[in-house]
Amino acid sequence: MKIALLEGGRSLERGVSLRSGARVRDALTRLGHSVTGLDANSDLVAELRADRPDVAFIALHGLEGEDGTVQQILELLKIPYTGSGPEACSRTVDKSVAKSVLRSAGLPTPDSITLDGSAVRNLGAAQAIPEIGEQLGWPLVVKPARGGSALGLSVAQSAAEAPAAILAALSYDSTAMLEQWVDGRDLALTVIDSPAGPHALPVVEAVPTGENYDFEARYEIGATEFVCPAELDAQISDRAAELAVAAFECFGCSGVARVDLLLDSSGELTILELDPVPGMTQTSLTPLAAEAAGVHFDDLIQQIIDLALARS
Repeated sequence: MKIALLEGGRSLERGVSLRSGARVRDALTRLGHSVTGLDANSDLVAELRADRPDVAFIALHGLEGEDGTVQQILELLKIPYTGSGPEACSRTVDKSVAKSVLRSAGLPTPDSITLDGSAVRNLGAAQAIPEIGEQLGWPLVVKPARGGSALGLSVAQSAAEAPAAILAALSYDSTAMLEQWVDGRDLALTVIDSPAGPHALPVVEAVPTGENYDFEARYEIGATEFVCPAELDAQISDRAAELAVAAFECFGCSGVARVDLLLDSSGELTILELDPVPGMTQTSLTPLAAEAAGVHFDDLIQQIIDLALARS
């Protein structure tokens, strides 16, 4: 089969994308497919027209790869592609929109407030930090409204620390999200389609060896311990899977996606966000969950391709 592997791109997550792409390329080659790697740049449409692949495997992370942009291009060119469609991607990539989608579906997610960069610069919105703290409490998680891999994310312990955290987030996106802090365990569930409907793979728990589960902790081998299946009561594991599948469905996702949750000390689960193009690097959680379910990495990649072709 002729496969175009879309990787790289212009986002701040380019390096992660290239690592995902390299691992996917090796798997596709082992599976016997003809693979053409395409860096997502201004030549992409021309290259896709010239190559006319049977399917495009999207290994792009960040904006243009996960926000529905490249998905819309592939639909216009009538090329089958892996993962979710443009609308689902656009809803998940913007965390403020994603919050609204989750709340409308009755799914638990931490409270938050978003501040537009122009409001901070031109209207003095940062002066409302004390009121934000009263509403959400301290500490607060501050992060770009769009983006992933924990880039630009920090924790403000008090009103004094919030302005710097907001500016850091705004250096990655035009809008910053201030989110209620949940002191809990970091869990991730991969949801994958099947003829019987979407189902969740085993729960992965990320246990950082440092203080935070930041960019370095996510991608530096040895910086985080990943436990899969996570050591959870069966009832909590089942509830986490139920929430993950519900989130997958309410966004209208397809193929495969990853849902990140937090488990607090009282046993309550809350949904942080959904990633419509999960990483495929050596430290990524989706391949780890698949292995725990008895699915070899190559088989996972083939399954994702089969789902793309079936949807088309």
